[in-house]
Amino acid sequence: MFRHNIPIGRVFGITIDLDYSWFLIFGLLAWILAVTYYPSEIPHWSSAAYWLMGSVTAVMLFVSVLIHELGHSLVARRYGLAVPRITLFVFGGVSQLATEPPSAAAEFWISIVGPAVSFALAALFRGLEPLFVSAPPLFALTKYLASLNLILGAFNLVPGFPLDGGRVLRAIVWRATGKYDRATSIAGMTGRFFGFLMIFVGVWQALRGNFAGGLWIAFIGWFLESAAASQLQLQVMKTLLGDHRVEDAMERNFPRVPDDRTVEELVDTQILRGGGRYFVVLHSNDPIGLVTLAIVRQIPRSRWAATTVSQIMIPLHQLAATSPKAGLWSVVEKMGRDGVNQLAVLEGNQLVGVLSREDIVHYLKVSQALSP
Repeated sequence: MFRHNIPIGRVFGITIDLDYSWFLIFGLLAWILAVTYYPSEIPHWSSAAYWLMGSVTAVMLFVSVLIHELGHSLVARRYGLAVPRITLFVFGGVSQLATEPPSAAAEFWISIVGPAVSFALAALFRGLEPLFVSAPPLFALTKYLASLNLILGAFNLVPGFPLDGGRVLRAIVWRATGKYDRATSIAGMTGRFFGFLMIFVGVWQALRGNFAGGLWIAFIGWFLESAAASQLQLQVMKTLLGDHRVEDAMERNFPRVPDDRTVEELVDTQILRGGGRYFVVLHSNDPIGLVTLAIVRQIPRSRWAATTVSQIMIPLHQLAATSPKAGLWSVVEKMGRDGVNQLAVLEGNQLVGVLSREDIVHYLKVSQALSP
């Protein structure tokens, strides 16, 4: 199992993660502030001082984003929704709800509170500005954060999924039509429209000479369009998988390997020839664990001949598991949230199957082919 983020702590019991892309925007923003904004606001400082202020401002931006996301999360909790984590990434953050909102009203208030928090932060920083007139670094910092939070709140009100405004739009359509799936599709298509619009405006700006600004707008538009398209694809998946169970898609004839087989033998006889990505480890025909291609990759090649699969496997009792009667869509969501590629399917204490991402993709393709 591989994760693409770094846990940095917990707030109100919610895990806070940093996506690796966060470091990209942190460095870019700190650089822009250090070479443009702070030299114009505070002349005659050293480069090191500008870089320090740029870095502090970049950190404060993500603190603002975190507070924005905490607003979503705390309201979601008021509606009885679990919020396992908040992830900060290249364009902001996302609160990962364990389930969908129970009603259109819940969706509306969970969504609208984020921009409201950003506007409140903008007002707070604007109100602090007069206190720091005699301290130019703090004055410049609060002025920038006030403007940035104002922009963050306004941008998130764009009525296109997955932005907060798109979720508000989904709530309104959901309330008007009573159809959640239809509302999601409309919000997603609106998100794609605004994404393409931003790409067009960005390219137009770049061609007119504002290359950096235009490129940035186009990049944000591309991100928005891609996220909206992904949401529409997820909605199709949910529609196809929503009424099915894990037992419909799991692999009962899962690949097996004896516990005394060496890693070298496993690679030569089963991975290279058969292309398997996971294997259930057996001891006297009883499943005792799971070994995956990802685990094998972590073992130095020089140790393959002397290492058995039982030495590197994940024991059965430590495997992420599910029931064969569990809803397939809810399990797909869980695998996505937890970064799990395979789930052991247990009936009592007995392993009856394995559900992998490949199994889900195959089942989805068959379902699409058979759908009218």
